[in-house]
Amino acid sequence: MNIKEIRKNLTKDNENYKKSNYIYVIKGIIISILITMICLLIFSIILTNSNIQENAIFPVVAIITAISIATGSIISSIKISNKGIINGGLVGGIYIILIYILSSIFSGNFSLNFYSIIMIVSAVLAGMLGGIIGVNIKK
Repeated sequence: MNIKEIRKNLTKDNENYKKSNYIYVIKGIIISILITMICLLIFSIILTNSNIQENAIFPVVAIITAISIATGSIISSIKISNKGIINGGLVGGIYIILIYILSSIFSGNFSLNFYSIIMIVSAVLAGMLGGIIGVNIKK
């Protein structure tokens, strides 16, 4: 085997590795969205049938979002042997961008406020933490 063949094989392996990482990130985002939808549905049923005050809604939604992103990042990073923090951060970042785009489309306006910034930061941090945990889980 000569140098050209070795380089060609390494390049091909690197391209396949990048493609599989993207697939894992997309799977993590989908899992996170599904978990969020299920948990928010349960929370809305609880809200409908109880007397929970409105000031409790944002913290619960933020916690549900963070847990969903961390779970999706863990699941997506289990198969990856390195760069869990980057992949998890991507899951959190892309997830929150998708949520803000969809909410802007449905509500008709887009605005960033203090709560939005908290959600963005917590989403990326939860994704990074989930990515670290996922990479370090023993297979």
